[in-house]
Amino acid sequence: MRAISRFFTAIAAAAVVAIGSLAIVAPASALTATDYTPAALAEAKASGKPFLIDFFATWCTTCKAQERVIDALIEENPAYGEIPIIRVDWDEHERGDLVRNMGIPRRSTLVIMAGETELGRIVAGTGHDEIAELLDLAL
Repeated sequence: MRAISRFFTAIAAAAVVAIGSLAIVAPASALTATDYTPAALAEAKASGKPFLIDFFATWCTTCKAQERVIDALIEENPAYGEIPIIRVDWDEHERGDLVRNMGIPRRSTLVIMAGETELGRIVAGTGHDEIAELLDLAL
């Protein structure tokens, strides 16, 4: 009985080591972005060029759908990939000044800005044409 117990303990230990050594690889994304900080936002505004603010949550399925659409749009039109993106983690900033001052109602909100001016926004929209129209405002 002791030999069987040692055998199963050894197998369990080997399984833990094997699982621990696995690397989880996320699919490559065409989406390149800067994490939100007040300084990053100030820099984007000061540039005078249009940029996208993406209010997202890592667990949000709508946010993931928006990201897939943006990736596809960048593949179709590389000019979209030149639009600077600032990603605002909803879980960190939901109750922050940026969300409050911009009147952001929820995660999965995409906003195109130029300087201090909002050019357009989508709340929870995942349509290809809808997101393309928003990004077109930045071109």
